[in-house]
Amino acid sequence: MHDEAPGESATLQQLGEFAVIDRLASGRRQPAAVQLGPGDDAAVVSAPDGRVVMSTDMLVQDRHFRLDWSTPHDVGRKAIAQNAADIAAMGARATAFVVSFGAPADTPAARVSALLDGMWAEATRIGAGIVGGDLVRCPQWVVSVTVLGDLEGRVPVLRSGAKPGSVMAVAGELGRSAAGYALWDKGIVGFQELRHRHLVPEPPYSQGVAASAAGALAMIDVSDGLVADLRHIAEASSAGIELSAAALAVDHDALTAAAAAVGADPWHWVLGGGEDHALAACFAASVPDGWRVIGRVLDGPARVLIDGKEWGGPAGWQSFDE
Repeated sequence: MHDEAPGESATLQQLGEFAVIDRLASGRRQPAAVQLGPGDDAAVVSAPDGRVVMSTDMLVQDRHFRLDWSTPHDVGRKAIAQNAADIAAMGARATAFVVSFGAPADTPAARVSALLDGMWAEATRIGAGIVGGDLVRCPQWVVSVTVLGDLEGRVPVLRSGAKPGSVMAVAGELGRSAAGYALWDKGIVGFQELRHRHLVPEPPYSQGVAASAAGALAMIDVSDGLVADLRHIAEASSAGIELSAAALAVDHDALTAAAAAVGADPWHWVLGGGEDHALAACFAASVPDGWRVIGRVLDGPARVLIDGKEWGGPAGWQSFDE
């Protein structure tokens, strides 16, 4: 067992806001894009492209994560990953994150340190830094992250560019997080990889830039579910999208054993499950390495079909559902 660092056994109330914020920057290495990190009234991040891509997201305890399932390190990685996936979906690279955190006053500082370590681990994996944040007292854990990104001279890839005759492709895996959630919820042990994928997603960060460089017409982060998110592309592009079940069989087949264990239909996870943070994009012709074709774009009206039929399964994540 490792000895705790001084103050690690203290609570947030005992340690104080500024001591915790100091841990955000202490011993961390910022990337070249960060000209001034935490410690002043604001950070300074370079924007050589002349534009900044920005997104924000919030995670609330017992709504987006459970601390009896996830370690604080897991929560930190997830908070960074889901924000960085939005930047990748624009064809940009994430450069910097700003983090705000709310928690009860009696939260052990060691758990907050683990949360920050998880955030830094994921940010470093991306090649980005954490440049500032805030800490407030709150009845439960709330993590709010804002991410900045750099297009590096490229045109942003929007949702509205899908053209009839183009192909729909995906980078990353589908249905894993939903399967993991079901396994956790049912208390089924085993299937460790799927259970972990619900706690910590694995977005294909570099594939957003690869898709942009290959001329992607439209792109989106699959956060709410494949059908739900492709419907956003269809509506923004005034086009239809038809998916091929055969092209998605690799995802379906990877989940059949877990589905049998919980009594579920793996198609519900593949087509309706969210939080995988795969990327889906349209291409006029061939797709780059790391992408696989799963369907095609049709003339309007805006709709998403599977083998020519409307999907009647789960519609995907809804923020205000019970």
